Amino acid sequence: MSIVVEHEKRRKEILEKALDVFVDEGFEDATFQKIADRCGITRTTLYIYFKNKKEIFNYSIKQLLQELEADITLAEKQKNLHSADKLIKVLTLIVGRLEENQRLLHVILNYLLYLSKSETDPDSRVRRRTIRLRHIIAGMVIAGIKAGELAPVNVKTVDDLLYGLLECAIFRLVVLHRTSVSEINKSIALTVNNLRIN
Repeated sequence: MSIVVEHEKRRKEILEKALDVFVDEGFEDATFQKIADRCGITRTTLYIYFKNKKEIFNYSIKQLLQELEADITLAEKQKNLHSADKLIKVLTLIVGRLEENQRLLHVILNYLLYLSKSETDPDSRVRRRTIRLRHIIAGMVIAGIKAGELAPVNVKTVDDLLYGLLECAIFRLVVLHRTSVSEINKSIALTVNNLRIN
């Protein structure tokens, strides 16, 4: 058991240092060798943990999404919250995670730009990675409508609006280099509170 724990601990250390390489070099110029060098290990040792730089990159994204899902699951289970409050809580948790992972978001944007230069459709990649999140948001809106706590609205439109606010937070963090996007939380609260049935 301790071998597995040590292995996971080492993977996390590698991910942190790899993130530095991705930030410094950009996705395109980051190499497996540069990551190994930054970690102070050989490429052969790095292969024990990851098979290539893309796997390292994907694992970083997967970790962020798993953390988000864990936060969302906890917030969703709070039965004493009104649907609107629960939705606000989940969305502000997501904004908080985005702020915490600003460096990873920079790398993701760099990767998406790299994909668009190679004539690969970055939109389909983003949709594939975020579809679960969008379903969770839509599911919470539907549950609120069914509970009679949220106004009957077009769920897809509301989902697009709320998800758009998250995209706006990412834009402000990555492109505008804001350190905080707390104003997005105010927009989220305003939007969701307008759905409330008093």
